Amino acid sequence: MVCERDRREVEAWERLDFVNDPELDEPVTDMGFIEALGVADDGDVEVAFRLPTYWCSPNFAFLMADDIHRELSALPWTREVRVTLHDHMFADRLNAAVADGRGFEEIFDDLSTGEDMDGLRAKFARKAFDRRQEALLLGLRVAGWSAEAIVAMTVDELAEADFTPLSRTDASNEIAAEARRQRPRYLMLARRQGLVSGAEDPAFVQFDGAPIPAQELDDHLGRLRAVRVNMEFSGALCRGLKASRYKERPSVKGDLTLVDFIPGSVPAAEMDKHDRRA
Repeated sequence: MVCERDRREVEAWERLDFVNDPELDEPVTDMGFIEALGVADDGDVEVAFRLPTYWCSPNFAFLMADDIHRELSALPWTREVRVTLHDHMFADRLNAAVADGRGFEEIFDDLSTGEDMDGLRAKFARKAFDRRQEALLLGLRVAGWSAEAIVAMTVDELAEADFTPLSRTDASNEIAAEARRQRPRYLMLARRQGLVSGAEDPAFVQFDGAPIPAQELDDHLGRLRAVRVNMEFSGALCRGLKASRYKERPSVKGDLTLVDFIPGSVPAAEMDKHDRRA
């Protein structure tokens, strides 16, 4: 039987899956940024995370820390959420800002470029939308859908679409798998941005809400590809820097990991009992 604490930890991990690296549009859980998660019986939650480099952009770090706090605070049973960024040049300032509910501009006025966090979030939302949409368009293409059928597809039709490729090559199978992974993420973001609402709405529009003409689909895909390539390069670089910085290796239950050397973190031996990835 699953105890209440274990159930809450599972729910907390599920909420963390909704927090993305804003530049890469990949969950912080998949990127390995979450170092420790602890849930107390009284509903307090503690999260420790770290980023690939000591000098990662402070506004990106703030967005992730703030999103972690928001997602976990949205759970009905949480009492207090404490988010701690480790091994970052501005960790103290970022941690204090999130704990006090202050905005980025309040603590980083000396580093501000004049772009507020809402504008930055909108910029990253567009990149995420484009990347997710491209994955679906490519998946439908390898499954044999015509340009005319794709741009006419409704939200309901997309939800039921079969991405099985006509040619079962490794490349087409990978495209189909990525389309299946991105489908719920794309629809969630499209709804959040107000681009779709009902089941009969067009599934595919541009980020400004404009339709995609069938005759321009190839050009549209070319632009989306450029966005994806840039994000994939950044993602590969981040993973490489992170692995090199921390000399990462597969964890062994009961053995020491990096988290054992972070002040205030939950030891690996304890985390193994509750880490869903163990």
